[in-house]
Amino acid sequence: MQLTKEEYSKMCETKSAKTKWWVTFPKAFLIGGLICVLGQGLTDIYSALGADKQSAGTLATVTLIFLSALLTALGLYHKIARHAGAGTLVPVTGFANSVAAPAVEFRSEGYITGLGAKIFIISGPVILYGILASVAAGLYFYITG
Repeated sequence: MQLTKEEYSKMCETKSAKTKWWVTFPKAFLIGGLICVLGQGLTDIYSALGADKQSAGTLATVTLIFLSALLTALGLYHKIARHAGAGTLVPVTGFANSVAAPAVEFRSEGYITGLGAKIFIISGPVILYGILASVAAGLYFYITG
């Protein structure tokens, strides 16, 4: 059976679940916002404990990354992301999850062929194109002066 692009697109559209955007958008906004509020709360706590502003921000970021990796390892981050959608992808926690999830998934294949080979399977393109974009922006600002 040979399908045309139009037939395939129509078949995918009929089989795909319809998204209730009026529910998913507010949930993503709320949960993403709560993650950011947690980050700000951690920054304030670290500042109150005596860290300067920059160090408090760094400590809060490291704490959020740790919590994201921990929740991923416990299988809880996926449950939150199912409800929050893009709300969990935007903050630094989403990036930490994209690194930790393959590590958890492929750990049974061993440290080299599983963990080592596949840890950046999701986040690798983000890192690559982020570096390329920063180089392009740097060159642009260097040339334009």
